[in-house]
Amino acid sequence: MDYRIGTWAELAPRLVAVAAGREAADLVVRNVRLVNVQTREVLDGWQVAVAGGRFAYVGPDAGHCIGDATEIVDGGGRYLIPGLCDGHMHIESGMLTPAEFAAAVIPHGTTTMFTDPHEIANVLGLAGVRMMHDEALMQPVSIYTQMPSCAPSAPGLETTGFEISAEDVAEAMAWPGIVGLGEMMNFPGVIGGDPQMLAEMAATMQAGKTVGGHYASPDKGAAFSAYVAGGAADDHEGTAEADALARVRNGMRSMMRLGSAWYDVESQITAVTEKGLDPRNFILCTDDCMAETLVKDGHMDRVVRHAIACGCDPLVALQMATINTATHFGLERELGSIAPGRRADMILTSDLRDLPIEQVIARGVTVAKEGAITVDCPHFDWPDSVRRTVKLGKTLTGDDFGIPAPDGANTVTAKVIGVVENQAPTKALTAELPVQEGLVEATGETCQIALVERHRGTGGVTNGFVSGFGYKGRMAMASTVAHDSHHMIVVGTDRDTMALAANRLGEVGGGVTVWKDGAELALVELPIAGLMSDSPAAEVAAKAGAMMQAMRDCGCTLNNAYMQHSLLALVVIPELRISDLGLVDVTAFELTDLFETGA
Repeated sequence: MDYRIGTWAELAPRLVAVAAGREAADLVVRNVRLVNVQTREVLDGWQVAVAGGRFAYVGPDAGHCIGDATEIVDGGGRYLIPGLCDGHMHIESGMLTPAEFAAAVIPHGTTTMFTDPHEIANVLGLAGVRMMHDEALMQPVSIYTQMPSCAPSAPGLETTGFEISAEDVAEAMAWPGIVGLGEMMNFPGVIGGDPQMLAEMAATMQAGKTVGGHYASPDKGAAFSAYVAGGAADDHEGTAEADALARVRNGMRSMMRLGSAWYDVESQITAVTEKGLDPRNFILCTDDCMAETLVKDGHMDRVVRHAIACGCDPLVALQMATINTATHFGLERELGSIAPGRRADMILTSDLRDLPIEQVIARGVTVAKEGAITVDCPHFDWPDSVRRTVKLGKTLTGDDFGIPAPDGANTVTAKVIGVVENQAPTKALTAELPVQEGLVEATGETCQIALVERHRGTGGVTNGFVSGFGYKGRMAMASTVAHDSHHMIVVGTDRDTMALAANRLGEVGGGVTVWKDGAELALVELPIAGLMSDSPAAEVAAKAGAMMQAMRDCGCTLNNAYMQHSLLALVVIPELRISDLGLVDVTAFELTDLFETGA
């Protein structure tokens, strides 16, 4: 089915005729309490008329817009709110293709998404971005694409499957679904005046589009000012009220995220609820949501409910998930509110606080009702080449995961990546570890971590240490989702088991696997770029749920620890990470030795 919608200009003659009563509307919704996010008020008894997928009339009585063929929806006195917008997200984090992601979130009231496919950009380059973009445009809801800015995210600290150039960014700005530049993660490059980063931002602004931000540093002094001066218009990396204040006081939009593992709304929304700042510059988003979260807990409806539970006025929370987002991307005249000319995206709900999503209408068509999708989400024809991206170069053995100790050492002081529950940043820790037969042994809370090169088949393995997962026994977990360069991350307590897990993903073409005592406990196959499955969300969610249970069976007690696992190679978020080039000190943006000097 073709879900394309005409522009406001193209449809204006009919919209005018319907609003004036000269022509009949396609759809009229009446007997509702309309939530107007333009004015932050509830209008009892208002009605809306839709023509060509856009609102034609919004007012007290749409009777003059009704004809013999007009569909009538009786709202039963319920609230009519705009369709929800996700201001920053990565579809790949759901382990789903755009079509399957859309099918999962439409019943939750999400009708617009602003997506950054920088995961697939690291694996397949501009061609992968184009595939994501093209499938996004096929959907019954609006999925806008931000052209990825940083592949690699930190040049010189990691090696990606492909690199994105300033020329690639300039080319993509002409694509129909590109709304701006994806999160500019290389903030040290911007601050240092890196020509490529500045050229990418300039190409975006010259195209009249929005530059996404990503400033993962606690420094709010001159460095932060320099980053904002470069053109970043928003930021979702804040974790405290002070972060939100710094963003909005410098003219940025503060994007507050609630994903599967990121809980950053409660700590920042006090800037509005307690300090009383103007809420127009605050936006709600998810960033990263796994399929299991989407199926069990929801999407943007979950975020809005959470913001309300944190003390936010329901109408303000809805603005943060609708009109604020649309305005930020220059689309206030296109979507984000129930007003003439806008895309007819709306939700019927019986309660503004609990926000049950009872009927979802997108572009004037009912797309979900009582939690079930009612339309098809078309699939792109993904070529076979995207299913052959895991190249290990050899069969790995336990020896590949051995960590030689300095000559003559009986113990070492090792640098350890410390996982922080529900947050993206890690801690730079140290641990005293024993040496046996010349190899450093991980003990107790400290596990081994390895980054296995998987794009070019070099056979390379970088080894290190991590703590915080709580794993016990002989176990290993491997994933080809390894933000952002997406090699393979393997975490384990036993070297031979780590090799088994890594080889398994090479065999199936990518995904996530958990092993214990020599046997596989769970497997999530992700054949598309080693990042996504084109299976239905419920199937992927069930396998992801089994994977999370397997992690618990291995001793892990962290909330949604898979997300922490998959971000251990993200070399643009402090403090300590691992890449194919070595251990990375992200506070200094440089490679660092695994052992403390003098160990």
